[in-house]
Order: sequence, then C-alpha cells, then structure tokens
Amino acid sequence: MTNTNSSVPVAPQLHKAVFLDRDGVLNEEMGDYVWRPEDFTVLHGVPESLAQLKAAGYYLIVVTNQAGIAKGLYTASQMRLCHDKLQQACGNLIDAFYFAPSHPSVSESLARKPGSLMLEKAIARFHLDPSQCWLVGDRMRDLEAGARVGIKGILVGHSEETTHQPQVTNLAAATAIILAQESTR
Repeated sequence: MTNTNSSVPVAPQLHKAVFLDRDGVLNEEMGDYVWRPEDFTVLHGVPESLAQLKAAGYYLIVVTNQAGIAKGLYTASQMRLCHDKLQQACGNLIDAFYFAPSHPSVSESLARKPGSLMLEKAIARFHLDPSQCWLVGDRMRDLEAGARVGIKGILVGHSEETTHQPQVTNLAAATAIILAQESTR
C-alpha cells in the first residue's frame, strides 16, 4: 500500500544566473558617473551576448554600485532611465536590476560590492544555485562579492591584477567561457 498523502516537502528547483556589473561590462565606462540616458552607451555585442545566455537558460541580473545617489549627484529615478534604455537595447532580456545607492564616505552598506547583499537577495528571489551562477564584473570588488556566496567570477578588462579568475576583454568573451563550461556539464 502506497501512502498518497505524503507530507514530505519538495525542495524548489534551483536555477542558474549570470550576474552582471553595469558600467564597464554592459555600458561604456566614462570614468565618472553615468546617469544621463544620452550619455549611456550600451557596449558593442552586449545584446547578442545576453540573448545567448538567456537562450542557455540563465537568469540575467544586473548588480551595480551607484554611489552618485548617496552623493546627491543624481536620483534613483534618473538611474532607472538608463536601465530602461539598456532593457530596450537588449530586448527586455534582463530579469532584475539591483543597485546599492550608498557610498562609504556617507553610509555603510552590506549591499555595496564587495558586500554580497544584492546577490543574496537575487539568490533567494530566483531560487538560484550559486554553484551554477557566474558574475561578470570589471573590478575585483565585483568578483569578491560573488566569491562570498560561492559564485564564479570573470573579470572584464585588464585594469586590476588577479591570478585566480579568468580575464577577458568584453562580455562576448565572458559569454563564450560561460557557454563552454555549460557544454561540459
């Protein structure tokens, strides 16, 4: 006789994601704060790379420090206009945007990278398996945030030294690494 009234809880299926830093990975890094839509330039190849990652089953989640908000240089609403422009350019493929509006000189924050709170929130919201996730960033603090929660990192650009993380020139090259790892599973 089989018990059909089983009360054994079923664990939710865990998913995979690519976390993306914004400035320098998705849009042109200008050396200053990028908050005006007219100054916000999506980098070449980004829409195609995001489409490839989405087709491979990854959630796409932007995690970005936005210290200019704490400094009073721009508002969260103004920043969101840039995010809207990015979504339009990429066919609305991005699943979520998380931002840390603080600056160390103004206030402390666990969300600001290298803190991992933005990542932790997304892991909980999307039921993510960190071992199947990636973080693509242009600074070591981005990769440090991912490492805190068990997420593999890829560094875009060569501005900072690292010996234990892949370094690539752009998101397209990072996408190639991620998809190559995917095909070996």
